[in-house]
This record gives sequence, C-alpha cells and structure tokens, in this order.
Amino acid sequence: MNYIVTARKWRPQTFTEVVGQEHITTTLKNAILNNRIAHAFLFAGPRGVGKTTTARILAKVLNCINPQKGEPCNQCEMCQSFQSSQTLDIIEIDGASNRRIDEIRTLRESVKYAPTKGKFKVYIIDEVHMLTTESFNALLKTLEEPPEHVIFIFATTDVHKVPLTIISRCQRFDFRRIEMSAIKNLLKEIADAEKIQIDDMALTLIAKKADGALRDAQSLFDQVISFSGGSVQSEVISKMLNLIDEEIYFTISDAILNKNFKAAFDVTRTVYENGWNFMDFANGLNEHFRNIMTVVIRKDSTLIEEAEFYKEKYLDYAEQFSEGDLLRILNFINKTQYELKNSSNQKMKMEIALCHLIGLERSSTISEILNKINTGKISEPLKSYSSGTGGVSKKPAQEQSLSNVRLVEKNEIKLPEVKNFVAPTARDSSEFNDIITKWETFVEQVKTDKLFFGSILNNSNPVNIANDKLNIEVEHTEDWDIISDNKTYLDKKTKEVFGKKVEFNNAGKKKSGSAKKSSKSINNSETSGSSSDENALVNAVITQLGGREIKK
Repeated sequence: MNYIVTARKWRPQTFTEVVGQEHITTTLKNAILNNRIAHAFLFAGPRGVGKTTTARILAKVLNCINPQKGEPCNQCEMCQSFQSSQTLDIIEIDGASNRRIDEIRTLRESVKYAPTKGKFKVYIIDEVHMLTTESFNALLKTLEEPPEHVIFIFATTDVHKVPLTIISRCQRFDFRRIEMSAIKNLLKEIADAEKIQIDDMALTLIAKKADGALRDAQSLFDQVISFSGGSVQSEVISKMLNLIDEEIYFTISDAILNKNFKAAFDVTRTVYENGWNFMDFANGLNEHFRNIMTVVIRKDSTLIEEAEFYKEKYLDYAEQFSEGDLLRILNFINKTQYELKNSSNQKMKMEIALCHLIGLERSSTISEILNKINTGKISEPLKSYSSGTGGVSKKPAQEQSLSNVRLVEKNEIKLPEVKNFVAPTARDSSEFNDIITKWETFVEQVKTDKLFFGSILNNSNPVNIANDKLNIEVEHTEDWDIISDNKTYLDKKTKEVFGKKVEFNNAGKKKSGSAKKSSKSINNSETSGSSSDENALVNAVITQLGGREIKK
C-alpha cells in the first residue's frame, strides 16, 4: 500500500475527532439533530485548523443513511462512497483554480439537477475568496434562493476578501487557532499509535513551530520522523529545523542577574555562527522575558507554552526580577527589534543591545526608598541583581544615620521685641473702615478735578488711622511731596466725601506685594462677622510689625 502522510491518514472522520473547534462542531451537531440546517455555510479561520475537514464531515452526515446523534456512521453506502471519492452528490471545488465566471455559470446550471442517491447535493468551495467579483455576483441569486436539495459550504482563510453580500447570505463560523497543548496531545497519540519514541521537549518544539496550525504540525512530524527514524530527540529537531536553542535565552537572563558582560559577546557569536536570524533571536528574547513576567506576577507557569523542563526553570526567576525592571527590559527589546530592521550590521547592534540589557541596574520602588529614609540608611545604594548562587552583588556603601542631625529647640528661636506698641482703639478702626469704604469714590472725584494727583492717590495705599491721622503708603517717595503740596485741597475734598476733614500722614513707601484695600474687602470682612477689636489687632500688626494682610 502506498504511503499516506499523517495529515491525511489521521484526518478526523467525525465531529468528535475535530481538535480545538468544539464551539463549531457542537453547533453543527445540534442543527442536524433539530433539523435546522442552513442552505449556505461560511467557514473562516487560519490555515490548518480544520475548515475543509469540518466541511467534509458536515457534507457526509447530511447524506448519511444512519446518522448517530448528529455524527456520520461511516459504515453506510453513502459514507463509504464519499470516503472512496466515488459519490456524485458531494462536489468539492477549488476556488483558486475555478475562479472565473464561466465555471460559476456551469455550477449554476448543475444545481438544478437533483442528487443521485443522497438527500442533498453539497457544494464545497475551498478558498472561496479567490473568486473574481463577477463570479461572486453571478452566484448571488443562486445563493440567496437555492433549490431545496442544494447546500453550499464555503471555506476561506481571508474572509475580509469575501463580499459582504455573500457573507450575509451564509451562516458564518470562525475557526480558532489550536492551542499548543491540544497539538501536543494529538501528536503524542499519533506517535504512540505509530510506535515512535518522542520526548515532551521535541513535541513542544514541533507544536510551537506550527503556530496553532495542526496540519503544519503533522507535516513537521512527518519530516522529523523521516530524518531521525523511530526515535526523536529535541536536539535533532532543533538541528533539522534550524531552531534557536532555548538555553541561549536563559544565558542572557542569568547574565543580567550576574552582570556577566562576556555573555553578550558569546551569545551573539553563537547566533551568528549557527546562521540564526537576529530578528528571530530578538523575538525569542522578547517572549523569554514575557514568560519570566508571567511567573513573577502569577507565581505559576500555566501561561507559558514551553516544555515542563523549561517551565521549572522559569519558576526559579519568580523572586529574582521585579515587574518594573521586566517592563524596562521588554521596552528596550522592542526598541531593539525596530532598530535591527534598519541596521546594516545586525551582529554589532545585537552585541551593544545585550550589553545595555546586562548593564541595567535594578530599580527600587517608592516604598523601598521611603523605608530606607525612615531607617536612616539614605545613602545605601539600590540593590543589584543577584542570582542567589553565583551572582555578583555590590557591597553597600557606609551607612549614614540621621541621629547626628540636631533639632532646633523652640526656646532657641528668638522673636524680635516690639517696643511701645499701642493697639489702635475700636473707634479708630471704625473710622478707618468707613474711609476705606468710600476711598474709591474719593479717588474718582479727585481724578475728575486733578487727573495726575488722582492717579497718585489711586496708587497709594491707606494703612490705618492712628492719632486721628490717616497713614498713607505711597508708591514712590516723591509722591508724598505732591500730596503735601495739595493739603488745602485734600482738607476740603475729604470733608466733602467723608463728612469731616481727614489729615494724611506719611507711612513710608508701599511694600512690594502689599494689596490695596477696597470697599469690597471691607464689606466681606464685615459680613463675615469680624468684630472691631479684631480689625484693630490686624491694623496694629500691620503698623507695628510691618505685616500685611493675606487674602485667600
């Protein structure tokens, strides 16, 4: 008997045997059991995940004489004729080689004829996205209202190329990428049935290389068996497929812990001499530190797609890296991947990048720094990476305690002594508030009579009333001379506005940052319930101590 490749020999014959697509096979079985069969199906998904296989099983069970709970019996005449490719009621068409409108017109003419033996005439069009636009348009009417005995099953890896008018007329099923564990289990089952010895690490390498495509994994499995015979070792697979050795990534992570810069050049030379692609190496390094991050965060290795031997090695890193440092490392590797694409000397670029990675110092969190400050060890350097066995660690610098810092006692602080302080009376404060309330009106009237003189008063600042005199701070020293020259005018104007003559007194030059009092601030002060005694105290602080009022 002629040799049959593993992908064909172990092709599923029932829905139950389909791997990793339970969400689709269960739906199809229930539809068959409940007699809710659509006239058109669209199977979309990546390569090698079971689209065409599922389409064949569906076509077979629809014409099966004795279906078993939604599954084909594989024993009746219809099932046997389909498996031997002798049935005329199941037509499988390659969309890539029958994409022209002439082939679709021929198909339209053939659908009107009834099936020869089965209940349905099933058309399976693989890679349907390869049909031309004219072919799709010619198929629209037939697809929308096909004869009762016709069922279409379309399969495609590029569903976005299929017109929406076609998709809307079909029941769409999206196939998933098959998990690595499911691929490993099936390959192990095949190896046991074929009496082939293969270890777990070898199965992991094949499943990982397949990248979720079961057909690719089975093809690689055949290739490995042809190369190594009845016993397969992981070293043989790595050599045959030219895969990068996983140990080389652990060498880099250990070098970061031990600050072993020599490893950067040794690893780069190994990659170069084995002919491995530096971009593939960078991708693998990125995945390696991603795996370390999963064990650091989750404290387990369930999300790592590696052999059990390597999962145990990853768990050893759980307490040796921090999340923040791993994020810095991953960010740097991503940047290196981008720079490698445009580098004319990828070997040298990788050497420099690995030296940067190994030279990264460990960062400390805010809580760690605060703890050092609280314990008085503020000069202790940040901890370096340590592997726990042969790691190189830096000696901490001499600790400096905060105990030699002397605190200043309260009785050592001497305040300036205030001499001859006389607090203004409540009457003075009341009169001052009355003047401030009318001050803006007073200045405006002076501006009407004497614009320049009014501007000087506007820039001046009334401070308080003491000894029946209004203390005024001026903006410029020479402004007081102008105020003194207008004493007669001020006596008349103050009596007119304030109801009595107010004598002005020079309180000096206005201090920088001092705010001019306004009637609005006085009103707010009065409405807030401040008493006249409090205002008197405030005025005394301003006058005697040189303070100023701070307004929020």
